[in-house]
Amino acid sequence: MKKVSIMGVQYKIFFNSNDSRLEYADADGITDSTTKEIHIAQFENCPNSISNLHDYKQKVLYHELIHAFLYESGLDSNSDWARNEEIIDWFALQHKKIDSVFGEID
Repeated sequence: MKKVSIMGVQYKIFFNSNDSRLEYADADGITDSTTKEIHIAQFENCPNSISNLHDYKQKVLYHELIHAFLYESGLDSNSDWARNEEIIDWFALQHKKIDSVFGEID
């Protein structure tokens, strides 16, 4: 388990989680804003598996962290776009590029 601060709120991240909500939601990761927990599923190498599980696990983690930021900012409860999985994926996939541009300016 790892802990991170999301907008001043402590979240626990559980890697290789077997939390039943993952299976129920048919998800590789979940963010629970009520318990302040992020669960990332356990991934196993198998013939039909994604070739780079480490990169995929990072992608899932970034996606769930974006959910947590939007929950803690209040946007999740006040807008439809902040719950849109497509938007969450976009932010999760593009955050490094955005950060790089901000770094160039500073």
